[in-house]
Amino acid sequence: MAKQEEKLTPAMKQFHHFKEKYPDAILFFRMGDFYETFYEDARTCSRVLGLTLTSRSKGVNPIPLAGLPYHAVDNYLKKMIQAGYKVAVCEQVEDAKNAKGVVKRDVVRVITPGTLTDEMLLESRQDNFLCAVSLGMKSAAISWVDISTGHFFVQEMGDSDILDELIRLGAKECLLPETRGELFEAEVKKLGKDIAQLTGAVVTQRPGWYFDTYTAKSRLLKHFGTKTLEGFGIDDGFPGICAAGAIIEYLNETQKTALGHISGIRLVNRSKFCQIDQTSLRSLEVLRTMRTETAKGSLLECVDETLTGMGARLMRAWLCMPLCERSGIELRQDAVEEFVSNDPVCGDVRGLLKEIADLERIAARVSTFRTTPKDLVALCATLGKVPPLRSHLETCRADMLTGLAGRCDSMDELAELLSAAIEPECPSHTRDGGVIRNGFDAELDRLRGVSADGKNWLAEYQQGQIKRTGIANLKIGFNRVFGYYIEINHSASAKAPADYVRKQTIKNAERYITDELKKYEEQVLGARDLALELEQKLFERVRGETAKYIARIQALAEAVANCDCLSAFAFLARQNNYVRPQIVDESTLVITDGRHPVLGQMLGSEFVPNDAALGGGTGDIAIITGPNMAGKSTYIRQVALLVLMAQTGSFIPAKEATIGIVDRIFTRVGASDELVRGQSTFMVEMTETANIINNATSSSLVILDEVGRGTSTHDGLALAWAITEHIANDLKCRTLFATHYHELTELAELLVNVKNLNVAVREWADQVVFLHKILPGGTDKSYGIHVAKLAGVPKGIIKRSAEILSDLESTFAKEAAGPQLTRHKTADDADMLFVERHRSVLERLKDLDVDHLTPIEAINLLNEIKDEID
Repeated sequence: MAKQEEKLTPAMKQFHHFKEKYPDAILFFRMGDFYETFYEDARTCSRVLGLTLTSRSKGVNPIPLAGLPYHAVDNYLKKMIQAGYKVAVCEQVEDAKNAKGVVKRDVVRVITPGTLTDEMLLESRQDNFLCAVSLGMKSAAISWVDISTGHFFVQEMGDSDILDELIRLGAKECLLPETRGELFEAEVKKLGKDIAQLTGAVVTQRPGWYFDTYTAKSRLLKHFGTKTLEGFGIDDGFPGICAAGAIIEYLNETQKTALGHISGIRLVNRSKFCQIDQTSLRSLEVLRTMRTETAKGSLLECVDETLTGMGARLMRAWLCMPLCERSGIELRQDAVEEFVSNDPVCGDVRGLLKEIADLERIAARVSTFRTTPKDLVALCATLGKVPPLRSHLETCRADMLTGLAGRCDSMDELAELLSAAIEPECPSHTRDGGVIRNGFDAELDRLRGVSADGKNWLAEYQQGQIKRTGIANLKIGFNRVFGYYIEINHSASAKAPADYVRKQTIKNAERYITDELKKYEEQVLGARDLALELEQKLFERVRGETAKYIARIQALAEAVANCDCLSAFAFLARQNNYVRPQIVDESTLVITDGRHPVLGQMLGSEFVPNDAALGGGTGDIAIITGPNMAGKSTYIRQVALLVLMAQTGSFIPAKEATIGIVDRIFTRVGASDELVRGQSTFMVEMTETANIINNATSSSLVILDEVGRGTSTHDGLALAWAITEHIANDLKCRTLFATHYHELTELAELLVNVKNLNVAVREWADQVVFLHKILPGGTDKSYGIHVAKLAGVPKGIIKRSAEILSDLESTFAKEAAGPQLTRHKTADDADMLFVERHRSVLERLKDLDVDHLTPIEAINLLNEIKDEID
């Protein structure tokens, strides 16, 4: 933005100074009761916020201007952030009455999508993560923080896992280093593009020194006030230090306030959690559906019965990161089971949870000096619910619940302070007073008394002056220019006493002041100003006292969130008759009458339950055949979702279940966002399949749906066969493979750990009925024409398709020989395949009389053979 050539006012010089410091942000420049925006910022705000675009000057170069009232700024900020902009808020930092020259201003905060703390700007049931990524020679690392709660994490991982993790986190903003001409420049550019495209996060680049190891470590040590990071489980060589340090630097740059609520950093150990990559999260519709890209109809929306914002955010984390340790899963299961069996206690606990405020976010606002009076009122009310919550949990026997009872800290001293200090029906801000409760401070009460008694004094003074002057219509008024005054009509102005000092003449009256009235004015108006000033100081004192409890408030918040999730699981289980699955360490998976957690709720009694059995001597791989629309995809997704739910500690929709812990859940189902990145359907399919083959272990669960369909029939069948062989012979992990390649059913006869399943179908009166029941054995019919008929394909096409199908089946039946697939790769495979495919050529060569063949006949014969082979 170029400065105007004409002379700038002092205020506009200030604007340019701050705009140059924050060029990538929209600058909200405070001028009196408005925030003004200028130049391109004004045009942007006019377009995004619907503000009127005007100009500051009317000269040769008018300055574009758009303004908004300061008291409504939160609404406008939310729209700007949702549109992906950053906003630098420049405030007046001194009282205009005391200013000598231009009022002093400063940028007090830069608001970005990843640094929100205000309640109005946040989604109560979602985390708001700011992430940073650092790339290294051997590995990468991600660090992430939610400044609105104080949660701060770091994790080491491979480069290929970065996008999966950012999508799982639902990152709002991601920091990357500027790498002009440096190592990893191409990688960072590609990563930035992928992050913006696949996660929707705003990508913010910061200078390379943000990510310097020494600088980052020093920054972290200073922030935490420690001499080492080993107390957090982080050694000096840990690659995540760079990313974590960059986050703290960015928060200091943008927030310009205390960050005491970010009091520690948690090192995430990936091996303790079941890994679900972004492809599987999407395919299984854990967080949102593929069709609508909304939460409605997702697993999260189906199982989330939490009642607090803290609990909702934790529930999302549990679903995205199921546990991999049996002891941890069983701890949650024990707690859920006790709540299920003791409905009165569960009901009472949930009744209390409904009344509990978002303690995590209140603590963050207290720490960052952004708390509102209503935050403290809500905190006080919440602390009042803690003793009965603790009492209910103390009656429980489950270890996790008794542990949560011990962490229900009611902080009685803080509760008493807040109850005594803050007016329960207070306004949402402090600027007009009415926040501090009467009786809390004697001087405030006195000042308020002076202001309140003023009305009586004025009434008595007016009556006294009427009696003194004999002017019946004398009255006392007030305006901002003259303060209090006595008003007398022109017809009676001659009766005005000598001590009345005339200040203003209006159309029908004269206005006067007296020494006595002026003294009262100074006392009353002074008392009001002093009361407001004192209230601000008292509120800040209460906030400061509350800030001393930040760590305890955060610990209470964590306990409440866990209690909320466990009681939500119990409520869900009771409402839907879920059962507790048995969790074992062996590689087995047995589910009786399992139901899809989402579709089962939607369809009720119409949903057909199904069994599942993998591993433990029942076969590691199940090949599932059957027509489209029969339920193959629903079934394999259902099994994966039930495993996922079980490892979160939830009960599941089934008659009974024994589930061996899985370390990763892989899916290859349908197309994905990769299509947006210019990859073909088949390339996406093979890339995702390669990811499974290269990363799955014997403890993984693999879900495959129609692998190989994106290419020719023979190529696809060959790939599907070889992939299944590899999983069966090398990976040996629990796998469900839904396919239309009926030839794959032969593998059950060739490999001991492969079995066939099919979806039951009944044919009646030229109609096909899908029973949606999974049965043992394979099938050799796809019923594609019947499905097309159900889909509404015109009758003419259906009839012609049936004719063509009949001809094709007749032709294929006559071919005695064809490609025969073998159990596994052998040395003679290529020779045998040639023999079978070109038997007619071999027969001609066998019958050939070479001794009587002329050279020209030989050449012609070779050409014929070549053409036939081609």
